[in-house]
Amino acid sequence: MDQTNAQSETIVLNFSEDRALTEMMRMRVSSLQRSGQKRQEGERLLLPNEAVYRLDFPKQDLSFQQWHFSLRAHGRVTITGISQHWTPDLTNLMSRQLLEPIGTFWRNAADPPDSLLKCLEADMQEFGERIAELAKVRRVMYFLLAFKEGAEADHLSCAIQFTAHK
Repeated sequence: MDQTNAQSETIVLNFSEDRALTEMMRMRVSSLQRSGQKRQEGERLLLPNEAVYRLDFPKQDLSFQQWHFSLRAHGRVTITGISQHWTPDLTNLMSRQLLEPIGTFWRNAADPPDSLLKCLEADMQEFGERIAELAKVRRVMYFLLAFKEGAEADHLSCAIQFTAHK
């Protein structure tokens, strides 16, 4: 057996919506609106078409392999990573904590429903590699997913494949 293969395994991690955190961020927006207050300088409020998702890393030494993304209809989904410095139970999300590049997948309304999704491959590769780097220092990572142009969370399946090194 190849020594490299004996030292690594493939893992696929699914993005899962963090409903409690999404709701907490929506309540922040509602609270500001009700009280007539403004957001903190630099604060990033959750938009109506966004939700907070998370990835839990069972291992820290990962190499990015590929994205697994499906959308059962047309639309556009953007994925924005949030830096490891955000502690959602203690601080509001600040714009400076959003990572680049962002990931974008889409299918145009004129495309057949079974057509492959489009993406900016170089950005997606860099984004996947960045997530693998951040996994070295975090057990969980948060993301903002924005659903646009008809995309819906119920029609989404998103995962990322890594090689985990032992």
